[in-house]
Amino acid sequence: MLLNCLSICRRGPYPHLLKNQSAASAPGSAIKKFASITAGVLLLSIGMTMGGAAGRPDLGFTSQVTPGLTAAYTRLFGVKVPERLGGWSALAKVEKAAPRIQRLLTPNSTDLDALQVVNAFFNRVAYVSDAVHWSAEDYWATPAEMVSSNGADCEDYSIAKYFLLKEAGVPVERLRITYVKAVKLNQAHMVLAYYAAPGAEPLILDNLEDRVSLASDRPDLVPVYSFNDDDVVLVRDARKASALQIRAWRDLLVKLEAETRL
Repeated sequence: MLLNCLSICRRGPYPHLLKNQSAASAPGSAIKKFASITAGVLLLSIGMTMGGAAGRPDLGFTSQVTPGLTAAYTRLFGVKVPERLGGWSALAKVEKAAPRIQRLLTPNSTDLDALQVVNAFFNRVAYVSDAVHWSAEDYWATPAEMVSSNGADCEDYSIAKYFLLKEAGVPVERLRITYVKAVKLNQAHMVLAYYAAPGAEPLILDNLEDRVSLASDRPDLVPVYSFNDDDVVLVRDARKASALQIRAWRDLLVKLEAETRL
Protein backbone atom coordinates (compact mmCIF):
# COMPACT_ATOMS: atom_id res chain seq x y z
CA MET A 1 0.00 0.00 0.00
CA LEU A 2 1.39 3.37 -0.99
CA LEU A 3 1.32 6.05 1.66
CA ASN A 4 -0.25 9.45 1.45
CA CYS A 5 2.79 11.70 1.07
CA LEU A 6 1.28 14.34 -1.21
CA SER A 7 -1.62 15.26 1.00
CA ILE A 8 -1.19 18.98 1.66
CA CYS A 9 -3.65 20.83 -0.56
CA ARG A 10 -3.70 24.42 -1.73
CA ARG A 11 -6.49 26.09 -3.64
CA GLY A 12 -5.29 27.60 -6.91
CA PRO A 13 -6.11 31.15 -7.97
CA TYR A 14 -8.93 30.17 -10.32
CA PRO A 15 -11.83 28.72 -8.30
CA HIS A 16 -14.04 28.87 -11.40
CA LEU A 17 -12.20 25.73 -12.48
CA LEU A 18 -12.26 23.98 -9.11
CA LYS A 19 -15.64 24.54 -7.57
CA ASN A 20 -15.98 22.31 -4.51
CA GLN A 21 -12.62 20.70 -5.32
CA SER A 22 -9.17 21.00 -3.77
CA ALA A 23 -6.38 22.46 -5.88
CA ALA A 24 -3.00 20.89 -6.60
CA SER A 25 -1.26 19.30 -3.63
CA ALA A 26 1.93 20.77 -2.25
CA PRO A 27 4.34 19.76 0.46
CA GLY A 28 6.10 23.14 0.81
CA SER A 29 9.51 23.45 -0.78
CA ALA A 30 10.81 21.24 -3.56
CA ILE A 31 13.38 19.70 -1.22
CA LYS A 32 10.73 18.87 1.37
CA LYS A 33 8.60 17.39 -1.41
CA PHE A 34 11.44 15.13 -2.54
CA ALA A 35 12.14 14.05 1.02
CA SER A 36 8.51 13.23 1.73
CA ILE A 37 8.18 11.17 -1.43
CA THR A 38 11.33 9.16 -0.85
CA ALA A 39 10.14 8.53 2.70
CA GLY A 40 6.97 6.87 1.60
CA VAL A 41 5.64 8.10 -1.76
CA LEU A 42 2.36 8.94 -3.29
CA LEU A 43 -1.24 9.00 -2.43
CA LEU A 44 -3.64 6.35 -1.35
CA SER A 45 -7.21 7.39 -0.69
CA ILE A 46 -8.79 4.67 1.45
CA GLY A 47 -11.42 2.75 -0.47
CA MET A 48 -10.20 4.03 -3.82
CA THR A 49 -10.22 1.37 -6.52
CA MET A 50 -7.30 0.70 -8.84
CA GLY A 51 -7.67 1.83 -12.42
CA GLY A 52 -6.66 4.28 -15.12
CA ALA A 53 -7.32 7.96 -15.33
CA ALA A 54 -10.94 8.98 -15.28
CA GLY A 55 -12.71 11.27 -17.66
CA ARG A 56 -12.82 11.75 -21.41
CA PRO A 57 -9.89 10.39 -23.44
CA ASP A 58 -9.45 13.74 -25.18
CA LEU A 59 -8.97 15.81 -22.02
CA GLY A 60 -6.00 18.13 -22.38
CA PHE A 61 -6.14 18.07 -26.18
CA THR A 62 -6.16 21.16 -28.36
CA SER A 63 -9.53 19.93 -29.68
CA GLN A 64 -10.95 21.09 -26.35
CA VAL A 65 -10.00 24.72 -27.00
CA THR A 66 -13.44 26.29 -27.37
CA PRO A 67 -14.42 29.92 -27.93
CA GLY A 68 -15.59 29.96 -24.32
CA LEU A 69 -12.24 28.77 -23.02
CA THR A 70 -10.38 31.26 -25.19
CA ALA A 71 -12.59 34.11 -23.99
CA ALA A 72 -12.26 33.11 -20.33
CA TYR A 73 -8.48 32.86 -20.48
CA THR A 74 -8.20 36.08 -22.48
CA ARG A 75 -9.94 37.84 -19.59
CA LEU A 76 -7.51 36.24 -17.16
CA PHE A 77 -4.24 36.34 -19.09
CA GLY A 78 -4.57 39.10 -21.68
CA VAL A 79 -5.05 39.77 -25.36
CA LYS A 80 -2.27 37.46 -26.57
CA VAL A 81 -4.16 34.35 -25.46
CA PRO A 82 -5.89 33.64 -28.83
CA GLU A 83 -2.52 33.79 -30.60
CA ARG A 84 -0.88 31.52 -28.03
CA LEU A 85 -3.68 28.96 -28.10
CA GLY A 86 -3.72 29.14 -31.89
CA GLY A 87 -0.02 28.31 -32.03
CA TRP A 88 -0.52 25.33 -29.73
CA SER A 89 -3.45 24.05 -31.80
CA ALA A 90 -1.48 24.51 -35.01
CA LEU A 91 1.39 22.45 -33.62
CA ALA A 92 -0.97 19.61 -32.72
CA LYS A 93 -2.51 19.67 -36.20
CA VAL A 94 0.90 19.58 -37.88
CA GLU A 95 2.26 16.82 -35.63
CA LYS A 96 -0.73 14.54 -36.17
CA ALA A 97 -0.09 14.62 -39.92
CA ALA A 98 3.71 14.89 -39.96
CA PRO A 99 5.85 11.99 -41.23
CA ARG A 100 8.02 12.35 -38.13
CA ILE A 101 5.17 11.28 -35.84
CA GLN A 102 4.57 8.25 -38.04
CA ARG A 103 8.25 7.37 -37.76
CA LEU A 104 8.03 7.70 -34.00
CA LEU A 105 5.01 5.38 -33.90
CA THR A 106 6.90 2.62 -35.70
CA PRO A 107 7.45 -0.25 -33.21
CA ASN A 108 10.62 0.25 -31.17
CA SER A 109 11.34 3.55 -32.91
CA THR A 110 13.71 6.00 -31.26
CA ASP A 111 13.38 8.64 -33.98
CA LEU A 112 13.93 11.93 -32.19
CA ASP A 113 12.40 14.43 -34.59
CA ALA A 114 8.83 14.53 -33.22
CA LEU A 115 9.99 14.49 -29.62
CA GLN A 116 12.47 17.28 -30.35
CA VAL A 117 9.81 19.50 -31.93
CA VAL A 118 7.39 19.07 -29.02
CA ASN A 119 10.11 19.57 -26.41
CA ALA A 120 11.38 22.77 -28.04
CA PHE A 121 7.89 24.21 -28.56
CA PHE A 122 6.91 24.09 -24.90
CA ASN A 123 10.38 25.01 -23.65
CA ARG A 124 9.84 28.43 -25.25
CA VAL A 125 7.31 29.19 -22.53
CA ALA A 126 8.92 31.21 -19.77
CA TYR A 127 9.82 29.46 -16.54
CA VAL A 128 7.96 31.02 -13.60
CA SER A 129 7.75 29.49 -10.15
CA ASP A 130 4.33 28.49 -8.82
CA ALA A 131 4.70 30.95 -5.93
CA VAL A 132 5.09 33.85 -8.35
CA HIS A 133 2.84 32.64 -11.15
CA TRP A 134 -0.07 31.06 -9.28
CA SER A 135 0.39 32.29 -5.70
CA ALA A 136 0.59 28.65 -4.62
CA GLU A 137 3.31 26.39 -3.34
CA ASP A 138 2.63 23.74 -5.97
CA TYR A 139 0.14 24.13 -8.82
CA TRP A 140 -0.20 21.75 -11.75
CA ALA A 141 -1.52 23.84 -14.64
CA THR A 142 -3.50 22.44 -17.53
CA PRO A 143 -1.82 22.77 -20.93
CA ALA A 144 -4.31 25.52 -21.82
CA GLU A 145 -3.49 27.43 -18.62
CA MET A 146 0.23 27.08 -19.28
CA VAL A 147 0.04 28.20 -22.90
CA SER A 148 -2.43 31.00 -22.20
CA SER A 149 -0.50 32.43 -19.27
CA ASN A 150 2.88 31.94 -20.98
CA GLY A 151 4.43 30.69 -17.75
CA ALA A 152 5.27 27.28 -16.33
CA ASP A 153 7.35 25.25 -13.98
CA CYS A 154 8.70 21.72 -14.49
CA GLU A 155 5.42 19.87 -13.90
CA ASP A 156 3.58 22.07 -16.37
CA TYR A 157 6.12 21.51 -19.15
CA SER A 158 6.02 17.75 -18.64
CA ILE A 159 2.21 17.61 -18.52
CA ALA A 160 1.82 19.72 -21.67
CA LYS A 161 4.29 17.58 -23.61
CA TYR A 162 2.53 14.42 -22.42
CA PHE A 163 -0.88 15.55 -23.63
CA LEU A 164 0.38 16.89 -26.96
CA LEU A 165 2.16 13.62 -27.81
CA LYS A 166 -0.87 11.67 -26.66
CA GLU A 167 -3.08 13.79 -28.92
CA ALA A 168 -0.68 13.16 -31.81
CA GLY A 169 -1.28 9.44 -31.40
CA VAL A 170 1.59 8.26 -29.19
CA PRO A 171 0.33 5.38 -26.98
CA VAL A 172 0.27 6.33 -23.30
CA GLU A 173 2.27 3.21 -22.42
CA ARG A 174 5.23 4.85 -24.15
CA LEU A 175 4.93 8.04 -22.09
CA ARG A 176 5.64 8.50 -18.40
CA ILE A 177 5.70 11.76 -16.48
CA THR A 178 8.66 11.20 -14.18
CA TYR A 179 9.43 12.78 -10.83
CA VAL A 180 13.18 13.00 -10.31
CA LYS A 181 15.79 14.57 -8.10
CA ALA A 182 17.88 17.02 -10.13
CA VAL A 183 21.28 16.41 -8.58
CA LYS A 184 22.99 19.52 -9.93
CA LEU A 185 20.17 21.73 -8.70
CA ASN A 186 19.70 19.71 -5.50
CA GLN A 187 15.94 19.87 -5.83
CA ALA A 188 12.92 17.98 -7.04
CA HIS A 189 12.17 18.15 -10.75
CA MET A 190 9.83 16.61 -13.31
CA VAL A 191 10.47 15.43 -16.87
CA LEU A 192 8.66 13.42 -19.53
CA ALA A 193 10.15 10.04 -20.44
CA TYR A 194 9.47 8.32 -23.78
CA TYR A 195 9.89 4.54 -24.03
CA ALA A 196 10.22 3.06 -27.53
CA ALA A 197 9.35 -0.35 -26.06
CA PRO A 198 8.65 -1.81 -22.60
CA GLY A 199 11.90 -1.93 -20.66
CA ALA A 200 13.78 0.20 -23.16
CA GLU A 201 16.02 3.02 -22.05
CA PRO A 202 13.83 6.13 -22.10
CA LEU A 203 14.39 9.36 -23.95
CA ILE A 204 14.06 12.42 -21.71
CA LEU A 205 12.14 15.59 -22.57
CA ASP A 206 13.21 18.26 -20.08
CA ASN A 207 12.52 21.97 -19.81
CA LEU A 208 16.13 22.44 -18.65
CA GLU A 209 17.46 21.21 -22.02
CA ASP A 210 16.08 21.66 -25.52
CA ARG A 211 17.94 18.55 -26.68
CA VAL A 212 16.11 15.26 -26.12
CA SER A 213 18.58 12.75 -24.72
CA LEU A 214 18.82 9.19 -23.46
CA ALA A 215 18.40 8.71 -19.72
CA SER A 216 21.95 7.38 -19.53
CA ASP A 217 23.14 10.77 -20.76
CA ARG A 218 21.38 12.46 -17.84
CA PRO A 219 23.12 11.14 -14.72
CA ASP A 220 22.06 14.39 -13.05
CA LEU A 221 18.47 13.06 -12.85
CA VAL A 222 17.59 10.42 -10.25
CA PRO A 223 14.08 8.98 -10.86
CA VAL A 224 11.74 8.60 -7.89
CA TYR A 225 8.37 7.73 -9.42
CA SER A 226 6.65 7.90 -12.79
CA PHE A 227 3.06 7.89 -13.98
CA ASN A 228 0.71 8.15 -16.93
CA ASP A 229 -3.04 7.70 -17.39
CA ASP A 230 -2.77 4.02 -16.53
CA ASP A 231 -0.73 3.83 -13.34
CA VAL A 232 1.96 5.23 -11.08
CA VAL A 233 5.14 3.27 -10.36
CA LEU A 234 7.55 3.81 -7.50
CA VAL A 235 11.03 3.33 -8.95
CA ARG A 236 12.59 2.06 -5.73
CA ASP A 237 10.62 -1.19 -5.60
CA ALA A 238 8.41 -1.13 -8.72
CA ARG A 239 5.17 -0.90 -6.72
CA LYS A 240 2.22 0.14 -8.85
CA ALA A 241 -1.00 1.96 -8.09
CA SER A 242 -3.62 4.04 -9.85
CA ALA A 243 -2.44 7.43 -11.08
CA LEU A 244 -5.64 8.80 -9.53
CA GLN A 245 -3.97 8.33 -6.16
CA ILE A 246 -1.83 11.38 -6.94
CA ARG A 247 -4.04 14.18 -5.67
CA ALA A 248 -2.47 16.83 -7.90
CA TRP A 249 -3.17 14.63 -10.94
CA ARG A 250 -6.77 14.12 -9.86
CA ASP A 251 -7.18 17.86 -9.43
CA LEU A 252 -5.65 18.43 -12.86
CA LEU A 253 -8.22 16.09 -14.42
CA VAL A 254 -10.98 18.00 -12.63
CA LYS A 255 -9.71 21.24 -14.13
CA LEU A 256 -9.47 19.67 -17.59
CA GLU A 257 -13.08 18.56 -17.30
CA ALA A 258 -14.06 22.06 -16.18
CA GLU A 259 -12.31 23.59 -19.17
CA THR A 260 -14.55 21.62 -21.53
CA ARG A 261 -17.54 23.45 -20.02
CA LEU A 262 -16.17 26.98 -20.40
